[in-house]
Amino acid sequence: MKKYNRPLTLAAMALALLATAGCNKLRARDQLNKGVQAYKNAKYEEAIDHFQQAVDFDPTLINAKMYLATAYAQQYIPGADTPDNNKMAEQAIEQYKQVLDMPHAARDQKVNSAKGVAYLYLNMKKFDEAKKYYRMASDTDPNDPEPYYSVGVIDWTACYQPRMEERAKLGLKPEENLNPKNKDQKKACDELKVKNGPAISEGIESLNKAIQLRPDYDDAMAYMNLMYREKADVECDDLAARAEDLKTADGWVDKTMATKKAKAEKQPGQQGITMDQPK
Repeated sequence: MKKYNRPLTLAAMALALLATAGCNKLRARDQLNKGVQAYKNAKYEEAIDHFQQAVDFDPTLINAKMYLATAYAQQYIPGADTPDNNKMAEQAIEQYKQVLDMPHAARDQKVNSAKGVAYLYLNMKKFDEAKKYYRMASDTDPNDPEPYYSVGVIDWTACYQPRMEERAKLGLKPEENLNPKNKDQKKACDELKVKNGPAISEGIESLNKAIQLRPDYDDAMAYMNLMYREKADVECDDLAARAEDLKTADGWVDKTMATKKAKAEKQPGQQGITMDQPK
C-alpha cells in the first residue's frame, strides 16, 4: 500500500516546493519595491536591508543585486580610507561582480556593473583594476564612449602625479620644463619617459576613441590637451617635437572651448561646466 502512495507523496512535495519558490519570488519583488521607495527617499540603510532580503528570497533577481550594489556605492565616501568605508565599496563591488557572472544578465546590466566596479576601484586609487573593468565595459559595448574617456583620465592621473613629484624633488615650479642640459633634470626626464610613455600613448588613443564616438565630448577634449602636455614634457631631447605637442595641446583647448560654447548656445539659460586644469 505504501508503494502506491509514494508517487503521490513525491508529487505533493514537488508542488509544495514550487509553491514555496513562487512565494519567495513574490516576496523578493515586494522587498525590491520597498527598497526602491526607501532609496528614492535617501534612506539608504533601509534600502540596503530591503534589497538584501530581495536577493535572499530570489538570488536570480538581477535588479535587486543592481540596486543593492548601487545602494552600497551610494554609502561609500571617495577618499575616506577607513575600514567601514572601504567595506561599503567592497560590498558594492561584490554585488556588481555577481551580476557580471550571471549568464542571463542583459548587456546594459553587464555594462553598468563593469562601470560601477571600475568607478569604485578608481576612487580607491586601484587604477589597474579600474582600467580592467572599464575595458570590460568597452568590450561589452564598444559604442559607449565613457569607458574610453575614463581610461584616458586614469592614464593622465598616473602620468601627472609622478611628474609633479619629480619637479618637487628638483625644486622646479609645476610649469617649468625639464632642461636636458641639466644632468639631474635630464635623468628625471629619461626616467619619466620610460615610466609614463605607455600611459601617454594609451591615454591619447583612448581619448581619441571617446571623441570619435561622441564628437562633442568636451571633457575628453580637455583631457586630450592635458595628455599632449604630458607628452611634451618628456620630449627632452627633441625640442621641435615638444613644440609640436604643445601646439596640439593648445589646439585641443580651442576645440574644448568652441564645443562648450556651441553646447551653451543650443541650451539657452544653462551654463557649461568649466574646470581649472593643471598644465
